[in-house]
Amino acid sequence: MKFIGIDPGKSGGIAIISDNGAYAIKMPETERDIFEYLRDNSEGSFCLIEQVHAMPGQGVTSMFNFGMGYGGLRMALVGAGIPFETVTPQKWQKALGCQTKGDKNVSKRKAQELFPNIKITHAIADSLLIAHYSIIYHSKERFL
Repeated sequence: MKFIGIDPGKSGGIAIISDNGAYAIKMPETERDIFEYLRDNSEGSFCLIEQVHAMPGQGVTSMFNFGMGYGGLRMALVGAGIPFETVTPQKWQKALGCQTKGDKNVSKRKAQELFPNIKITHAIADSLLIAHYSIIYHSKERFL
């Protein structure tokens, strides 16, 4: 089984953890690249995508663009045939003991701890942690 974690946004990333190991990429530049990456990794996959919402102080245009990107990610998952659910940042951060309170270095450190063989960047840290949480979440769901 492949566990996919998505941290939405241009500065986010997509991570996959499977029997073959863990790997992550910075968010692809185009909608086609996102869809093709997900399609190529769809077999036996389950995805958790971070649930996002409007942030105080963000402009209308930036929020519109962010919402378009988020919707595009969800549609790419549907198109690729990947079952997915959303997870709030608070939920996965609490479960992994890395509440960031806005400090991305907290999640980067946690990702470095869990994935010492991967060069962790801010772009991929959260996606790796969401994929890792997906394994925990999926295991609990199967045994409830």
